[in-house]
Parts: sequence; structure tokens; C-alpha cells
Amino acid sequence: MNNWSDYPIFLAVAETGSLTAAGEQLGISQPTVGRRIKALEQRFGAPLLTKEEGRLSPTEFGYLVLDHVRRMEGEADAITRSSATLEHSLVGPVMITASEGIGDFWLPAVMQRFRRDNPDIIIDINVDIRSLNLAQREADIALRWIGPGTQNSLIGRRVTSFGFGLYASPEYLDKKPAPLTPEDLLDHDGVRLNLGPETFWPLGTSGKLLPMPRTVLRTNNLMTHFNAVLAGYGIGMLSHAAYPADMGLVKILPDLERVEDLWVVAHEDLKKSARVRAAFDFIVDALLKDSEHFRSGAPSIYIEHPHLHIVTDCETHNVKLAKGGAHKKDKVKLPATAA
Repeated sequence: MNNWSDYPIFLAVAETGSLTAAGEQLGISQPTVGRRIKALEQRFGAPLLTKEEGRLSPTEFGYLVLDHVRRMEGEADAITRSSATLEHSLVGPVMITASEGIGDFWLPAVMQRFRRDNPDIIIDINVDIRSLNLAQREADIALRWIGPGTQNSLIGRRVTSFGFGLYASPEYLDKKPAPLTPEDLLDHDGVRLNLGPETFWPLGTSGKLLPMPRTVLRTNNLMTHFNAVLAGYGIGMLSHAAYPADMGLVKILPDLERVEDLWVVAHEDLKKSARVRAAFDFIVDALLKDSEHFRSGAPSIYIEHPHLHIVTDCETHNVKLAKGGAHKKDKVKLPATAA
């Protein structure tokens, strides 16, 4: 008799190459994974896995089983998605996943406007740098820095571009003159932002990272990174949409910039759901309308900021308050619209 729950375990081991990694992915222990694989092999009377270069790989028979298991997974996902495609009303949850800055700052304000016309839709926002699996309904809509890839079941639209530049606080620049060339960055302190395996920093024409300052603080969190630059640790790369100038920060080497495209992605089946389709179209339209905000730091048409408007002078590093502004010490730390 088939134990259907054994097949996802075999799939996880085949994809991760490890009993331990498969167990961590599925939330079960490594010995349990081993027992379930052994039970499958005893049922079939043939080995499913072999060890190659320290990694578990399917045998020839294992690849045959794996092909069937993946088709089973696809059919199971289709059953889950079908519940959404049958819903033609604007009622129920819409699950949206996005990275920090977008998901925790910009998106809540924007989707509140969406709810004015769709009060029966529940907005479910997952803030995560990881790409969730849309086919398995971990999310309905994803705001990603990469497109849908090779998955034919996903549809995506590249909607807008984010501009990022180098910034430092006046306090830091009082101690050390601003760099005049990229090579001068090597003589400065820096705040490093790690997004996954990548260090987020401007790229040269060759596609390689430009010279980096000495790292004095490293983080994978956008707010920590923003506040570290604000506190005077050193030079860091911030989104122009984070209002760094309004917070008194000085733009360093203005010609150095990094631009990243933002995509809105959904599963082709879920797109047919009335509420997901409505949310997808609304988000795309809102991103397009706020394109200048993301690209250059122009005021957002969706988010009002009560903090001061500050003009910075890059050469003298003097912070000048605009008419009607408060004293510099009154500035308030606000979330950074970045990703």
C-alpha cells in the first residue's frame, strides 16, 4: 500500500542532496527522513538514492520515480490553486510577498487605498527577502527583484526601477572629507548591507563591485543599515526613495548609482481569481504612478511625510533648513522605502 506522504520526502532529499537538509526543509528529523526513504526502497525493491561526491543523488530508477513524483506535486498544487480560480467575488484574502521597504512601508499605505473600494478583501503581507513559491500558494502576488524565470506557470511584469546611491551623515563627514573619486572610498569607513549572498554596492562598467570602504558595521536589515548611516558609522548605499536628504544625509559621489528593476509576479491560474486580479492590477498601477519616487527620490504620491524638508550642500556638508522647517535636532527617524 502506498504511503503518499513518503513521496514529498524523497523529492526533498533528491533536491537538497542531504537527509539533514531535507528534514530541515520539511520540519522533520534526519532519522525520520532516513527511515521513510528506506521504507520506500523496500516497497519498490530497488534503491532510490546513491551517494556521489558527498551528495545523495537519485539512481536511474530514482530518476524515474522522481519524474512521477514531480507530476504528482504539480497536480496537488493545481488542486490547491483551483479553489482560488473558482472564486469570482471580491471577498477573502490576497497574500502578497515583498522585501523590506516595499512590504513594510510603501505597500501598507498603498493597499489601504485599495481596500476603500474593496473592503471585503483581507490584505495579507509577507515581508521576506526569499522568493516564496507561488505555485504552491505560499503567496498570490510577489514583488520581486527578479522576473518569473523559466517557470511557464508564472506571469510577471517589470514595472519600475529603484535608484540607489551612496550617502553619509554630516557628522561622519566632519571627521573625514568626502571622497572625490571611487578610489577614495578605500580610505573611509563603510556600512555594508548583505542581501543573501550578495553585498549591495555600486557596480562598475565591468559589472564588478566598485571599491568599498572599510566595513565597520555589517547587517542584513534595511532599517539597521539606514540608521547606522544616519548615526555616523560611515558611508552606505541607500535608496533615493528612503528620503536620505530629508534626514540630513549627504549624497556621496552623485554619479555613482545602482538601479534595480522591480517585478510584479503571480501564477497564471491565480491571476484568474477576481480579487487577485484586482490587487495585481492595482499594485502595478500604483508602482507606475510612483515611478519617479522609486527612481530618483521624488515625493511619493501615496505616502505623506510629516518630517522636515532639508536641503544638503555636498561641498560644505552644511545642513540648511527649508523655510518653515524645524531645527536639525528635531529630525525623526522614519522607515526607509528601499528593498
